[in-house]
Amino acid sequence: MPTMRAIAVKGGKGPATNLYVDKIEKPVPAAGQALVKIKAFGLNRMDILQREGMYPVPPQAPETIGVEFSGTIESLGEQTNGGFKAGDEVFGLAYGGAYAEYIVVSTKMLIHKPEHLSWEEAAGIPETWITASQALFVIGDFQAGQSVLWHAGASSVSLSGIQLAKAHGAKAIYATVGSQEKIDFLEQKLGVTKAFNYKTQDWAAEIQKATGGAGVNLTVDFVGATYFQGNLDVAAKDGRVVLLGLMGGVKLPDGVNIAPLLMKRIRLEGSTLRSRDEDYQAKLRDTLVSQALPRFADGTFKVFVEKVFPFDEIVQAHQLLESNTTKGKIICVIE
Repeated sequence: MPTMRAIAVKGGKGPATNLYVDKIEKPVPAAGQALVKIKAFGLNRMDILQREGMYPVPPQAPETIGVEFSGTIESLGEQTNGGFKAGDEVFGLAYGGAYAEYIVVSTKMLIHKPEHLSWEEAAGIPETWITASQALFVIGDFQAGQSVLWHAGASSVSLSGIQLAKAHGAKAIYATVGSQEKIDFLEQKLGVTKAFNYKTQDWAAEIQKATGGAGVNLTVDFVGATYFQGNLDVAAKDGRVVLLGLMGGVKLPDGVNIAPLLMKRIRLEGSTLRSRDEDYQAKLRDTLVSQALPRFADGTFKVFVEKVFPFDEIVQAHQLLESNTTKGKIICVIE
């Protein structure tokens, strides 16, 4: 059987230093799938959790980590077209398997790569931009003239979401980050109304001040338990809170006051993307193609790439992601 290089984890789970380049069987595309020779892949926080054995991987996912990639179609499964052919340059979203030389993926989750996007930029789009648009529009019901707060404001999903909210007529965009450098970046480069340093400021009190006590219409949160009270406090009447992560833990601190949930009619909803079925993901992919791709072409939307690593420096790439110092995507390229 033909083999390929792929990133594996020694012992099945562990720290970044357990990642290594392995040889595994090269996948074969089934009906409705394409075999893509990968040029670049993006790193995501879920990759760290999966590496540590703390992420519930969908049953259809291969063991290999990684959900977003760019590359060239090598072959298609029987009776597969979907507007694609061998040789097409594509990028896309997968249930797993992107940390490898080849991947098989449904053509429903592939997008033709525009010439003006580099392989590295294209590999950093699918997971982050689809997650951001899902949180903003599908779950968060964001409308023009509303305000939005992005926690982990310099994360790739938030950078995408900030640009989407701005393009769709946000009244105000707020963010929380962990350094003055990130505040300057968001306010000066992305036009965020106001960003707050959660390490040195009471972000909830500052947002109440900034909004004159009115609060924000939508909050997108990756932190969870430690931000729960603050999210309720800063929510506007009929506000929404979309929970996408649990970086701050799962157990609520003592003394949390849930009265605002009732008094302000707050809607709190959790959401994931990877566990969704293919048709749901395909609809989000279509939204990305119709709404975002033209804006990448005219320069309205940008993919912020923090650093590019070669395939065999995956340990260093994961360590950088874990440092929480990045502003944008970390990408690996396969030469």
